[in-house]
Amino acid sequence: MIGEPKLEDRPEQPYAGIRTQTRIRAFPRVIPTLLDEIFDWLGEHDITPAGPPFMRYHVINMATQLDVELGVPVAKPITGDDRVKAGTLPAGKYAALVYTGSQNGIEGNKALLDWGRANGLRWDRWDDPNGDAFRSRVEFYLTDPDDEPDPAKWETEVAILVAEV
Repeated sequence: MIGEPKLEDRPEQPYAGIRTQTRIRAFPRVIPTLLDEIFDWLGEHDITPAGPPFMRYHVINMATQLDVELGVPVAKPITGDDRVKAGTLPAGKYAALVYTGSQNGIEGNKALLDWGRANGLRWDRWDDPNGDAFRSRVEFYLTDPDDEPDPAKWETEVAILVAEV
């Protein structure tokens, strides 16, 4: 199921993250591994998560590999280390929608992109030699797989920063 898109203003959001380059077919292995590492790091540093974990898409090239960052929101800016870095999702107007079922990821993203195009939105993006680069394009994982083991019931929010006019 793919929900209705919406526009909303969001504040700046600090996070702890690990950036990597990977192919989309490796997501089922990469996502849980890196999120576990970040949650362990937060626990070791007595930092409480301030929201659902996410994947930030820095550069997208579906034919080769994607430059992504797995992250966990935190209440205030942190100091990272060589592995877990401090980051910030920028404030601004985001277009977002929620889809249900891990199998609907590509369709959910396509629905948001199509809706944005139909409504005259311009994404905060640019062409990069490695693909399509975004200032802030994020998938928030709203369902904890430990609480709901059925991927068909997982909810994910896709959010893309809209360019300032």
